[in-house]
Amino acid sequence: MRADRLISLVLLLRQRGRMTASALARELEVSTRTVLRDIEALSAAGIPVYAERGRRGGFALLPDFQTDLSGLNREEALALLVAGSGRGEQVFGLGSALAAAMRKVVEALPESQRALAGEAAQRLLVDPETDLLNHRLVTEELPDPAMLVVRRAVLSGHKLRIHYAATDQAPKWRTVDPIGLVTVRDRGYLLATRSGADRTYRLSRIQDAEELPEPAERPGQVDLDRIWRERSARFLTSGDQVTVRARVHPDRRDELTGTALAVRAEEPDPDGWLRLEVTFQDARHAEWAVWQLTTDVEALEPQWLRALLRERAAAIVSRYEPDAGA
Repeated sequence: MRADRLISLVLLLRQRGRMTASALARELEVSTRTVLRDIEALSAAGIPVYAERGRRGGFALLPDFQTDLSGLNREEALALLVAGSGRGEQVFGLGSALAAAMRKVVEALPESQRALAGEAAQRLLVDPETDLLNHRLVTEELPDPAMLVVRRAVLSGHKLRIHYAATDQAPKWRTVDPIGLVTVRDRGYLLATRSGADRTYRLSRIQDAEELPEPAERPGQVDLDRIWRERSARFLTSGDQVTVRARVHPDRRDELTGTALAVRAEEPDPDGWLRLEVTFQDARHAEWAVWQLTTDVEALEPQWLRALLRERAAAIVSRYEPDAGA
């Protein structure tokens, strides 16, 4: 649309300064004649575009020209405002920066769109703090000073020292080469290498951080999505994972698979239940995941898991025997 092209032309001149008609034509993917017509239209609308002739000539805006023209349509502005209502920004410590950016987005909108976008954003909610069962959804957070240091080292490409508390271990200092930051289901991770080996660190377990002056040993270009997929695949096939065969009521299927690392197989039983083969992180994880679904799930294999669940159930029955309270 011509209106979008005119906005793009103004933004190009604001961001890059003086540009020739041919350069504008290449950027906007139109002919030079179309650019000249657009310049005339902008001048007629009161936009102070002026031409300079000569070898270094071109079109430019008056230096003090200001506009609230953001180039955002109503849907784009709404998408930004709704994204700002979520909680993912808390993971990387960008909440205040995002709030400031949202204010600037609203301020940049034309007056006719400002109220409409704000009212529309109130009708959409992303990631509330509780689910329908009133379970509070906890977002892991890293202390602001440490998060600032981690983020700065990632973006500047410097080595990083982190005071990290691994599971069931006392915290200790590690020197790593940061690659990038990833957030998954409101959990933040630092992807890095340590002495050349791949490492993934939970941000919530970083107690302190120090950016070092030495450059990090890492490639100039990175595909975080690919790296995350590869590390996730290695995680699923390493360690003490446990595979469980179980029958589950279809209404509770998502609860079981939602806690599993992977679903290996699934088929319906004649009675309407589902027969699943799922993988858990370890034995403790498997026992907890099956136990929480009570009688809506039955572990079929391995036998040691059935024995653990039977012992736990027997202990509950014993606790609630008629004379137990006495």
